[in-house]
Amino acid sequence: MYTGDEITIKDNLDKIVSFSPAVTETLFILGLGDEIIADSAFCSRPNEAKNKRKLASYSTTRKDVLIEMDPDIILIIGGYQEKLFNNLKDLNTYIFELPSSMHGILDLISRIGIVVNQKEKSMELEYKLMKYYNNINVNRRYKTYFEMDLGGPVTFGSMSYITDSLFLMGFDTIYRDYDNEWILPDFDYVKKMNPDVIIYEHKMYRDFNETDMKNLIDKRKWNNINAVKNNNIFITPGKLDFFAHHGPSFFTDVIPWTMDIYNSL
Repeated sequence: MYTGDEITIKDNLDKIVSFSPAVTETLFILGLGDEIIADSAFCSRPNEAKNKRKLASYSTTRKDVLIEMDPDIILIIGGYQEKLFNNLKDLNTYIFELPSSMHGILDLISRIGIVVNQKEKSMELEYKLMKYYNNINVNRRYKTYFEMDLGGPVTFGSMSYITDSLFLMGFDTIYRDYDNEWILPDFDYVKKMNPDVIIYEHKMYRDFNETDMKNLIDKRKWNNINAVKNNNIFITPGKLDFFAHHGPSFFTDVIPWTMDIYNSL
């Protein structure tokens, strides 16, 4: 693990707990869905993950219940779940490093395959997903503001896979020169930077439509921003996390959606 901690992992994992939505999705694709005995409230991909016992939020869980369930391994992602890892590190818990680039998402799949003894399947999955990366074709660039609602407005700097992925797809985010991962946006700075495109990811499980977006724009007095004047505002589809999800569906869902935007501009 990147934390320097060591754990012993069985060759055959019959009882897996995954508190990372990205890890959970990958495990299902690798054929280990039946071995998952619990996951987090945010594990929603694939649909079968919704039927698993929910034992955690982003940073909290019932440790007494976990001890009683006696899993072979508990899988967690870095960044926002490091607090949870520190609480569970005595229970054979493995923490994966949070990806900081689009290629890091593929690397995460590889690391998951190594940990759960599914190396060949994880390599095959990486190969399949690479075709979505190879379909990216960029010949112009757009100044972009990206925002996500994580209980409040958040944007991302150079240390985030979101910034890296958007850049590879032709969208230069206005905070990409900031050497941070998560950033609380300055709305006056956004107005000053005058982005050509706004991409907005609403809170998971919530309805959010164009009227809600217009109210947000009016409240922030962004009506003279180029993205607003040219109607280049894009709300991520569905009720689930979208860019926030760094599992395999980032390639199958997020990349095609974003490239459709790019090609429409």
